[in-house]
Amino acid sequence: MRKTSDLRKAEIVETILALADQIGPDRVTTGAVANEVGVTQAALFRHFPTKAAMWSAVADQVAETLTHAWNAAVALSELPVDRIRALIRAQLDQIAATPAMPMLLFSRELNVENAALRTAFHGRLTAFHGHLMREVELGQQSHTLRDDVAAADVAVLLTSLVQGVAIRWSLGARDFGLQAEGLRLLDVQLHLLGVEGG
Repeated sequence: MRKTSDLRKAEIVETILALADQIGPDRVTTGAVANEVGVTQAALFRHFPTKAAMWSAVADQVAETLTHAWNAAVALSELPVDRIRALIRAQLDQIAATPAMPMLLFSRELNVENAALRTAFHGRLTAFHGHLMREVELGQQSHTLRDDVAAADVAVLLTSLVQGVAIRWSLGARDFGLQAEGLRLLDVQLHLLGVEGG
């Protein structure tokens, strides 16, 4: 049965992310994608007229998935510190589900060849930072987090924690649980930031 255009596009995006994980984002070519999907390059270009358009669709998919995960995370609890934990867990879960994500951040495709992709990922990182900063501010206002450290700086530290664990996991043999390690280090960080009872 012939796939609809939307289904085929979704399949192509998933294939790009899988290949980016397997061989690295910079080695993903339209030929490799077409071969993996089982179509000709001409058929691929009917769905995405350029390689940049393919990567733009990848960015849109990642952004949509992340946004949905973050929104669900902040709806889980009324307490700012619990929402911070939920946001970090959601981010780690998304990275575990899409292992190519950390590698995309350091790829030539992102940093040199595709300004739209770079802008899209920067926008998502900024949004995640904003979510964390709001929750830190609320935690400081409720005196469950130290208020002698700027909320923006705390958000940078938390974002860096996720990125650091993700890169260590990606570059290694993935021989530790990403979520468990990330949440363990988050508890250390929150303890240092003075969470009551933490």
